Amino acid sequence: MEQSFVDFIMPFAIAIIMFGIGLELKFKDFYRVFLQPKAVVTGVISQMFIMPIIAFVLIFFWPIEAVYKVGLMLLASCPGGTASNLVTKILGGRVALSISMTAFNSFIILFTIPAILYLSFTIFLSKEQNIDLSFWETTAQVFFTVILPVILGVIVNEYSKRDFSNLLKRPLKYVLPIILLIALAAVVFLDEGNKKVNYLDHLNLFVPLFLFNIITMMMGYRISKFMGLDHKSNYTIAIEMGLQNSVLALFIANQVVENTAISTMAILYSSFSFVSTFCIAFLMQKKIIPGFRV
Repeated sequence: MEQSFVDFIMPFAIAIIMFGIGLELKFKDFYRVFLQPKAVVTGVISQMFIMPIIAFVLIFFWPIEAVYKVGLMLLASCPGGTASNLVTKILGGRVALSISMTAFNSFIILFTIPAILYLSFTIFLSKEQNIDLSFWETTAQVFFTVILPVILGVIVNEYSKRDFSNLLKRPLKYVLPIILLIALAAVVFLDEGNKKVNYLDHLNLFVPLFLFNIITMMMGYRISKFMGLDHKSNYTIAIEMGLQNSVLALFIANQVVENTAISTMAILYSSFSFVSTFCIAFLMQKKIIPGFRV
């Protein structure tokens, strides 16, 4: 039953969420992203290169076991997931930009994750670890769970009758966050490997994880603002940096690296990052956080 959930229900839930997000978009939203690529380039560079640097600086001298340092580096090297797209939608950010970053980053990780993990194992655990991510498997996963559902949603929104489109939008507006929360909770708390994690035994790990969440979002916002992007782009990129694809990190730690201790950081992070990222992004959106007024 648990294996069935991981292998089928979770991708299906993600596809439904991305279809619902696509219903709110039109093709012109993506045209703007690619005709003015500064935002997506800034976001991709910030997430794929700046985030691992932040994680490394934060964790290098932090007094925790080396295996958890590798776990944070793995988490920092993963792209934003479906949750970031949904939070961006709820807060009125640039959803097309968020989806485009998710898609681009999901291909870039084929090169960045093996390199970052290799260096992390060498520096923190004094041993080498070769990571092999399948190009076709990753491509198929991104296409069927992210790109195709979004395209179908956009097509329905663009070409169907307004009554039919609205009929789908109304219930999904309330159902999508519930689907995501249930799916994340099931992966974190019901999966056989993850159920073994005792949260009370790892309270000391929450401190660097909270700091990582806050610092990366602040840096994402400030970098995009420095690049002259608009306010919506600024907090959209911040959201993308705050919500990592924890499911991917869990898969790599448990199935590819085969070290369940490394997955602990992703499990702990996913237990709070949705709520914390939403709250921080909400404050950014409302320009409440000092220094974030534009």
